[in-house]
Amino acid sequence: MANDRKPIVGITQGDGNGIGYEVIIKALSDSRILDSFTPVIYGSSKIFGFYRKLIHELEPVDTNVINSAKDAHAKRINIVNCLADNVFVEPGQSTPQSAKDAMTALEWAIRDIKEGHIDVLVTAPINKKAMVSEGFGYAGHTEYLQNAFGVSDIAMLMVSDSIKVAVVTGHIPLRDVPAAITEEKILGKLRLLKASLERDFGIDSPKIAVLSLNPHSGDGGLLGDEEQRVIIPAIQKAQDEGINAFGPFSPDGYFGVGEYNRFDVTLAMYHDQGLEPFKAISFEDGVNYTAGLPIVRTSPDHGTAYSMAGRDLADPGSMRSSIFRAIDIMRKREAWDALQAGKMVSPASPSTGSRRD
Repeated sequence: MANDRKPIVGITQGDGNGIGYEVIIKALSDSRILDSFTPVIYGSSKIFGFYRKLIHELEPVDTNVINSAKDAHAKRINIVNCLADNVFVEPGQSTPQSAKDAMTALEWAIRDIKEGHIDVLVTAPINKKAMVSEGFGYAGHTEYLQNAFGVSDIAMLMVSDSIKVAVVTGHIPLRDVPAAITEEKILGKLRLLKASLERDFGIDSPKIAVLSLNPHSGDGGLLGDEEQRVIIPAIQKAQDEGINAFGPFSPDGYFGVGEYNRFDVTLAMYHDQGLEPFKAISFEDGVNYTAGLPIVRTSPDHGTAYSMAGRDLADPGSMRSSIFRAIDIMRKREAWDALQAGKMVSPASPSTGSRRD
């Protein structure tokens, strides 16, 4: 895609009973942002209208109801009506129907991005438990997208202007974490992070900090041996491959004294080890990015927040950051890919020529 064309941003509604629509509407409420990109919401114009009426001090917004993103209007907030006309809204409630509707919106968006009708994907929050109960089959967006695009490995990468944090293990019970952490899995994440930070964020030879699993990095084996047995060997192998990996660092001191500022990304061993400090530092503008996909996908770093739904309390900061971060990553990828394509063409060699046997 040429850099001078406005990107088309696909946005899934998520759970229609949560704060998804409110943060989407607020994030898109300034008409000037339509100069930067074309939004396409996957969901329901009826639900959009319901929440729009609940938001105070909102300037008029122009919407355009379409059947596919290929029909998007460049100067409107486009809505792909992929839900039933009689869709019902129950703000603050987890319902089977809202879970099914979230799945439908996601499926339609995936189809459009695969067909090239949208350029990047931003997903509003879902209720994971409710969706699994309705047959979703995945622990979250990340696992669903990995399967949808047939990639062998991905990384949940939390991003803000202040900090980047990835995790080795994602949505699994804490009791299963130690067995899931293997030398090869850590090494795979380090390879993926190096590639993503170079291509998606324009960082040359990124520095990656690796956290320990146990308190005080195992304290020489007294508090656990995963550091000596798994984590340190993985770091050493990564260094042998030219990856700037360092550690393991004890998480409490690492985040407590701001040591993360010395590195381009931090690799945590499990979900809350990485996401708790990340959200404490960057909740308002944090973005969840799925590294390793052939497409660009981002999401706000918060959940459905049912307790806020329908009360005009939701902060759109993370949704707004997710949209612009997705566009920025797309641009970085384009620049990187163009650079790599240029490197593959030798100036001393003609692009065409005759063959002599």
